[in-house]
Amino acid sequence: MAKRYTQLVGESLNTNDALSSGLRPLPTEITSFASTQAAWRFYKNDSVTLQKLQEPLLQTAHDSSVTYCKDYALIIHDWSRLNYRKHESKLDKYQISHETDVGYDLQSSLLISDKTGLPLAPVAQRLVTANGSYSSYQNKELDETIASHLDEVTTCIDYLEQQAFAKPLVHIIDRESDSVGHLRQWQEKGYLWLIRAKDHTTVTFEEQTLTCPQIANSLSFNKIREVSYHGKPQWQWVAEANIIITRDAHVRKNQKKTTVAGKPVEARLVVSRVMSDAGEILAQWVLITNVQGVDASEIALWYYWRWKIESFFKLLKSAGQNLESWQQETGLAIAKRLLVVSMACVTVWEIAAAESEEAHSLCAFLIKLSGRQMKWGIKFTNPALLAGLWVFLSMLEVMESYSPEELAVLRKTAKSFFG
Repeated sequence: MAKRYTQLVGESLNTNDALSSGLRPLPTEITSFASTQAAWRFYKNDSVTLQKLQEPLLQTAHDSSVTYCKDYALIIHDWSRLNYRKHESKLDKYQISHETDVGYDLQSSLLISDKTGLPLAPVAQRLVTANGSYSSYQNKELDETIASHLDEVTTCIDYLEQQAFAKPLVHIIDRESDSVGHLRQWQEKGYLWLIRAKDHTTVTFEEQTLTCPQIANSLSFNKIREVSYHGKPQWQWVAEANIIITRDAHVRKNQKKTTVAGKPVEARLVVSRVMSDAGEILAQWVLITNVQGVDASEIALWYYWRWKIESFFKLLKSAGQNLESWQQETGLAIAKRLLVVSMACVTVWEIAAAESEEAHSLCAFLIKLSGRQMKWGIKFTNPALLAGLWVFLSMLEVMESYSPEELAVLRKTAKSFFG
């Protein structure tokens, strides 16, 4: 089983296109058909559970949190829809929103470094289907109750907090997490969180009830660092204030919405602005966190790194694995393959994160093998590293199968066809 898993990870070390989104078997004695058949059996095997497939990812996350995290292990939680509208064989897909938005809903939790923002490992995944949800962090394979996004991620956070990471976890979530009821739950359990506030959110500031943008406009900002905004260098400005969240929570029960009072939550409001040299506000993020003892500029940088999970989704989809073209017929099979492919992504991230001269040379070598052209100033991209690593593994397999003399004859024969 372990040998088959390792082979599948190796076969996932490539980028696919929509017309050829299957595994690419390495050039051994195994044929493409045999490899595909073996993969099909692997994903259909009941003993291959999501929890077992998550184990190597979780172990990598533990190791990486020690090596690459300084004070905190940052966990980014986000959701991405997988569109399988035209996949007639997937009978457990469902209509997520509008009539053409049909497929599965994927929730992922990604560990990143608090020093560099580099992605380290997906620590949890959950795939919602018409039949229920499949997750890598629950004991039962299928959960037939479909929870809301925030109830779902709360279960995930509960699980991650029990894993005894070497560094305290900080959970980073976008505006969907601006729910005072859930913030109170996380606060009472002692979890650390960083969220983006909605524009209409009201909090108590200097004994006044104000919206977060109103408070932002009253603060003094400090020029912090140069950042990339839409591909151009701009300056980031940061301000902060102490706030108290006192508003009632809105709870929906039996199709009715009721309000529930709760304990005040003391927190920090951190406002990050990207501004032009002329003083124009190009972008603004109003953040709320209960993390203390960390400079506001670092909190702003943590949230700036939230886009790394979007890059992960892109690597799974159009920029790499073409997840939305996979032909597995059930959500469970998709979820299993997703965890295998995630380990392939981790392999590339480890190469990218390494700082030795040997690792830098390997990156340059893999980019050359990939045949990809890099933009000026960019040494590598993760999809290019994936493609190059697969070519390199293929080369190694070939070199083990043919002697130098045989390769020399093949080289001479090939050259003869080029005149």
